[in-house]
Order: sequence, then C-alpha cells, then structure tokens
Amino acid sequence: MKLFQHPFTSLSFITSQHHNPHRNNLHHPSIHHHPSTASTASTRHRHHHRHITIHQIHQINNKMASSDSNEELIAKERAKSTFRYTEDIAPGLKIDMALHSILHTSLSEFQEVQVIDSFFGRTLVTDGKTQSAEHDEFVYHETLVHPPLLWSAILSGRNGDDDDDKGAAPKTVFIGGGGELATAREVLKHNTVERLVMVDIDPEVIEVCKKYLPEWGGNAVANHPKMELIVGDAHKYLMETTETFDVIIMDISDPIEAGPGIALYTQEFYRRASRVLRPKSGVFVTQAGSADFVPPPHAFPTTADGCVVDDEENSKESNCFGPILNTLGTVFDHAVPYTVPMPSFGEDWGFVMAFDGSEEDRAELVGLSSGTVDKLVEERIERVEGVPEHGFRSLGVRRAVTGKERG
Repeated sequence: MKLFQHPFTSLSFITSQHHNPHRNNLHHPSIHHHPSTASTASTRHRHHHRHITIHQIHQINNKMASSDSNEELIAKERAKSTFRYTEDIAPGLKIDMALHSILHTSLSEFQEVQVIDSFFGRTLVTDGKTQSAEHDEFVYHETLVHPPLLWSAILSGRNGDDDDDKGAAPKTVFIGGGGELATAREVLKHNTVERLVMVDIDPEVIEVCKKYLPEWGGNAVANHPKMELIVGDAHKYLMETTETFDVIIMDISDPIEAGPGIALYTQEFYRRASRVLRPKSGVFVTQAGSADFVPPPHAFPTTADGCVVDDEENSKESNCFGPILNTLGTVFDHAVPYTVPMPSFGEDWGFVMAFDGSEEDRAELVGLSSGTVDKLVEERIERVEGVPEHGFRSLGVRRAVTGKERG
C-alpha cells in the first residue's frame, strides 16, 4: 500500500493498544481579576495543547468610585476595562483577543460546553478548547467535507457499472462526531446525497449549537429529511452497522486528547471503515490536528542547552497529523494529507483523505484543475434551505470573487 508523507510526519502509527492517560478533568468556568500582565489560569485548546486565561486587565479604584467629583475619570477607566481570551499555541507563542461576552456555560455528561463572543465572533468552546468560531468555521467545515465528496463523485464517474451509476455518488454519507451540525450542513449541500447518518455522543453540544449557533446548521440541518441524527457512540455504530457508505467523515477530537476516542484512530478502526465504504466510490476523511504550524524545535519547552524538557505534560504536545496519515497509509492504498490556515486556531489545520485505487487515481486527485472543481461545485452544491445566511462567509466569498477590498 502506498503512503504519501507530509514533510514533517512522524514515522509512528496508532494501534488499539495505545491509550491516553491525559484525559482532561472537567472544570467550572471562572473569571479572574488580574493586572494586565497576568496570565495564570490554564486549561486546554481544541485538538491541541493550549492554555486559556480570561481576565479583566484594568480595575477601578474603590476610592475613586466613592467620589462624585471623579465620575468622568471613572467613566474613562471603565471604557478601558475589558476581558481577554488568551490561548497558548506553543511555549512562548500565544494568541490573545478581546472577550466580549460569555453567552452560555453548561456541564454535560462528557464535557464543559461554552459559547462566547470574542474577536472571532461567536465561538463554541468545550473543556476550554476552541471548536469553531463564526469568523472561519466555514473554512474548516468546507475543507473537511467537499474534497472527499467531490472525489467520490469522480471515482464513481470512472468506475460506475452503467451510465445511470456513473457520477451518481456520493449518495450515502456517515459523520462521526460533528455536534456543531456544520459538517452535516456542508454534506447536505450536495444534491446527490440521499441519506446522511450522523452519530455524536453529546446531546448537550447539539442543543447548545442549535440555540446559539444557527448559522452552523441549527434545526434546519438537525431536522432535515435526509438526515438521521443519532446520539451515541460512532465507533460502536460503524463496528455494528450492515450499511455501506460512499463517504465516511470523522470530525472528532485528536487521539492525544480524546481519551476513549483513541479507538477512532487505530488501524483496526480504519480497516473496519474501509469495509463499510462502497468499493467503487468509497472515500474516508478525518480531521488530523495541528498541521506542523510550529516548527518542531519550537514545539516543546527546552532547557538552557537546547534539550527538550521530557515530562508527562509536554508529551501531550506531540502532533498527531503524521501518525494519523501514516496509520491510514497502512490500511488504504492512498492517504493524502492537506491543510488550511485557521485564524481562530492560530495555526494551520490538517486533514487526511484516504481511498483505494490505482496510482493514476491518486495522480488525478492531486492534479485536479480548478476548472474541473468549479464545474463539480456548480453542478452539485446547492444551498440548504432554512440555514441563516453566514455573514463572514459571504464577505469572504465576495472578496475572493471580486478581488475588492484586498490590501
């Protein structure tokens, strides 16, 4: 089986014998008042190790507040008062932004769930990890969904048994995870899709996103006639199903953070997924974590003589992009990595698409022309009725198409 490596991929791969001893303890949110230079409270970010601090950087002097003659000065100080949202990307590198409000906080059976309004707009945060932000969630979800679905269409066009079957895929799609509903939103844009099964373990995330993040998909996606939304274990579902799918999409946490979710990244699981895929149009895709945005020498704390600090906490920093790519490469004929910049994550994000086929198939995928892609998009992708207009995406598309407002 052929394996194609990203420049910084690890040579390791993942088996079911691996386990994750670093599963996060759930915590309740808190707001701390600190001087502007303070940054002490820590937790973890999305699918990568990060710290979050929310703090008020200016305090109003109590004596000042008690004096009527200082009302104007008090107003000026209050105008400068703000809350901050800070995330560590790597030792010595962090992203810091304004936090406008906390819209929702709850504790589900599995995780803490928050919706905040920050510099990047409304943002879903679970266990202190940014999952997606209004500013660029469509970038992540379109990148995850459209390449495998369009490639499935091309494969079926070449391999179909008769004229009616050629190019008819994808008809059936499975999503593991995807509680925001935005992955399902992108799948349902494809007019060939007849059935979509989505299995996510946490109903709290689904309900919170339906209420606070309707542009991600909301009730229009959750109640779509083509959609079967199941609250449950995606691993168990795929292991037991007798159904087959044209495309399987895994939108789940990284193996270094997901605890029991490590089972969704093993050779054994990937082998099962390959058997559930339809042979002539089957494509598998998974999000694959941070895409080596931080150069390896800077990804870990080091001692004065340049040696990496070797302790349990720092071991969590290991990128999983390479191991995921290599593991899929031991199961499928082809494992193809691709990446996209994600401003709200503060780094590039990785994805891996895998499928069986000839070397010519892979060469065609890598060399697809923009004209071919544009034609497929025009023929196949349509708006999902009932999903509110996404202001950030519309602005981005207008800029890309017209070229206006570019610096």
